[in-house]
Amino acid sequence: MKRNTEQLVDAILESYEQYDTITRLDEDNILNKEILIEVVEKIRQLLFPGFFDPNRVRTEYVKFLVGERMEFIQYHLRKQVAKALGNRDLCEECRRSVIMKQAEDLVYEFISKIPKLREYLSTDIEAAYNGDPAAYSTDEIIFCYPGVFAVTVYRIAHELWLLKVPMIPRIITEYAHSVTGIDIHPGATIGKHFFIDHGTGIVIGETTLIGDNVKIYQGVTLGALSTRKGQQLKGVKRHPTIGDNVTIYSGTTVLGGDTVIGNGATIGGNAFIVSSIAEGMKVSVKNPELQFSEGTSASELVQDEFWDWVI
Repeated sequence: MKRNTEQLVDAILESYEQYDTITRLDEDNILNKEILIEVVEKIRQLLFPGFFDPNRVRTEYVKFLVGERMEFIQYHLRKQVAKALGNRDLCEECRRSVIMKQAEDLVYEFISKIPKLREYLSTDIEAAYNGDPAAYSTDEIIFCYPGVFAVTVYRIAHELWLLKVPMIPRIITEYAHSVTGIDIHPGATIGKHFFIDHGTGIVIGETTLIGDNVKIYQGVTLGALSTRKGQQLKGVKRHPTIGDNVTIYSGTTVLGGDTVIGNGATIGGNAFIVSSIAEGMKVSVKNPELQFSEGTSASELVQDEFWDWVI
């Protein structure tokens, strides 16, 4: 038994050498996902003071709390950003000091964007409240709506993306993706008053451009028309542009970097769109034809299915 175990260990170690792209040994620049999630939650407390705190946030203490949270974010995010930058080709003597200074500057620049983030999120909450009659308060939206959570995390990640911080924006948005089922690439550009209703299954690709006052429902994909060329498409506009005041209903797919949905357009559910839509157009899929078995009327079938569901 011992001999067999040693053979298995040796086989695993050999695979470490053979498949080096999925092996990281003797390196200290591996990012800590758990710490990054803690940082995101601290940022959410800065963005929504009093909502995600264990205790009441008193006005006379809020300055202290903001400073404390900023210190936590600066310390931990700076270390993670430095690790993300760690693969830069620098001499060993200057590597740590240069990278830490760069990370410190990037984190400071990011924190300076908090007021802007709050401005955008305020419009997102307003859009959600005005756009959903099922919402009874903005507090309910902030606490309960997965779309608001996903958009909040996206907006955090997007600012880091704009600062060209490697990998961390993707880790952050994938955290929101795993929690909500909403996949927003941090490279996407999204305007104010953005509302995701329900949300599950939404995909928004890296080069998507979305204007102001846009509302999308569950199952919508804003994707690339084809990715068969792989890395050759890096940096190419692959995803659609969505104009202002657009509504896209559930199950719709919009593909292609040249595809533009014009201002004020409404796209009905389950549409598949690979070409541009003019401003103000209403696009819908023709209703499929319903078929009923012989001897059963439509009303009887509907009633039977209804009572089966009720029972």
